[in-house]
Amino acid sequence: MEEKLEQAYLYDFYGELLNDHQRQVYEDFVFNDLSLGEIASEEGISRQGVADLIKRCNKKLLDYEAKLHLVEKFMSIKSDIRRIHELTNDFKKSHNELLMNEIEAISNQILEEL
Repeated sequence: MEEKLEQAYLYDFYGELLNDHQRQVYEDFVFNDLSLGEIASEEGISRQGVADLIKRCNKKLLDYEAKLHLVEKFMSIKSDIRRIHELTNDFKKSHNELLMNEIEAISNQILEEL
């Protein structure tokens, strides 16, 4: 997964666990696409301080993911739903009952994971 996309997903799931200052700096870097220098100027800290803070935030968010696996589960379910969508379109064309069995199996798997 692309680094910025991964950072966005991690932030979406665990960002509220960062303090206000960490959240602001991380949002400026990941979502507002500000440079380290721009953030440093805005926050009144050094570029190195911003880089270190972002690195610590990334580590913290990755540690939460390593323990909770919420992003991993989300991506798995998203993939399963995409597959169900494809199978549904195929079923509309062919009316093949085997496709419905596969759709049912995938949806049961999703329900078990939740």
